[in-house]
Amino acid sequence: MDETLIGALIASTLRVATPLILCALAGLLAERSGVVDLGLEGKMLFAAFTAAASGAVFGSMPLALLLAIGVSVAVSWLHGFACVSHRGDQVVSGMAIDIMAAGLTVVLGIAWFHQGGQTPPVSDAVRLHALWPGAAAALHGVPLVGAIVGDGLLSHNLMVYVSLLLVGAVWWLLYRTRFGLRLRAVGENPHMVDAAGVSVVRLRYAALTLNGVLCGLAGSYLVLAQNASFAPNMTAGRGYMALAAMIFGNWRPVPALIACLLFGFLDAAAIRLQGVSLPGIGEVPVQAIQALPYLLTVILLAGFVGRSVAPQALGRPYLKER
Repeated sequence: MDETLIGALIASTLRVATPLILCALAGLLAERSGVVDLGLEGKMLFAAFTAAASGAVFGSMPLALLLAIGVSVAVSWLHGFACVSHRGDQVVSGMAIDIMAAGLTVVLGIAWFHQGGQTPPVSDAVRLHALWPGAAAALHGVPLVGAIVGDGLLSHNLMVYVSLLLVGAVWWLLYRTRFGLRLRAVGENPHMVDAAGVSVVRLRYAALTLNGVLCGLAGSYLVLAQNASFAPNMTAGRGYMALAAMIFGNWRPVPALIACLLFGFLDAAAIRLQGVSLPGIGEVPVQAIQALPYLLTVILLAGFVGRSVAPQALGRPYLKER
């Protein structure tokens, strides 16, 4: 295989996988605390719209990121208010967030910008750019290393590297800190945590707050790094893909990362396969290629959801014993 193609596939895989990694980590934190989160898609969509709208209006990347994270955290708290404080159905609440996001972002986009639900493109100053723009050019003359390391690994913006570092940070938080021990315990046996004098509600809200921050980063990335403006339903099922990756990873950070990279690779390969003729098949239909990541989502959910061991208290409202 041509080394240039390998470098391009690595670069595309990392770029496409970044929002999936952030979203999968968000879902992992929430579900490790015992809260089912099907609202990942909706939070990403709210964050993407907020980042696009604020970036276009104010022209500030830090402000766009902060507002996007703030909105996403607020939606996570809304989910917690319904499910943790008032013991509502967690699946219904999550789906309600997704439906609300799909409709409200379009309505607000039409009302504010009059572009059919889209936002104006953000300026180049607001967007995320490559962290080391000269690295790829400097390594172009080196065989193999130039394409794979320069183009594949060193041509990305800060958010890509942050998402990879956050995998290690979340692992450390869950398995090497007192907070992580309590968070995992509250997802397994909240009554034991309550008996130890630790607030179950407070822990779950803390997990949902971190969940909102990560979803805010994932949604912002779609606008500030990939597309220059918001478009209706631009998340395109990425929240559900992240959920599948998290289940495939058995609610653990590193296996979830591997699943996200697999999704990203399939998406990147699908782009490269468009218009390619395969022996005995001919030209592969674009629709079949675009369906590959979603097909893998169904396969992973069907094949691994029964084998994965979820936290014991996942989806069960906490009823404090009197």
